[in-house]
Amino acid sequence: MTDRTDRAADTAAITAVLDRLAAAWDGGDGAAYGALFTEDATYITYVGTLYTGAREIGEAHQALFDSFLKGTKLASRTLGIRFTGPDTALVITRGDTYKGRPGKLHKIQTFAMVRVAGGWRIAAFHNTKHQAVMEAVSFKFQPATRPAARD
Repeated sequence: MTDRTDRAADTAAITAVLDRLAAAWDGGDGAAYGALFTEDATYITYVGTLYTGAREIGEAHQALFDSFLKGTKLASRTLGIRFTGPDTALVITRGDTYKGRPGKLHKIQTFAMVRVAGGWRIAAFHNTKHQAVMEAVSFKFQPATRPAARD
């Protein structure tokens, strides 16, 4: 197991990957975006589309950056990084896309990160749109479904 100093360095390296991910999105650079994923990565969008592999992720995002997502920026806030082994980590973020100024972060993302030659990469990504009204209804009619920690 690595020590705290290594974990601090790993946390900084993982954060840097997420920063590069946002920079690639903001620049509309699908190749740079895809390069942050492993060759066999899985990527699930909030509408349920599944992309497989860094190349497909990058190419699909370039098509999106050139059309539906043209000119958008990516806002993100890391909620937690949990190391599951010496070379693996789970990262939970809140995020959303925007034009102009960022607004409320409506999506929740899970990243499975792995250490590979050359640093940390994203092995899996899942994006879920937060359904606040449905969540509130659930909590009202079944309070036991409310999580202890809420963001």
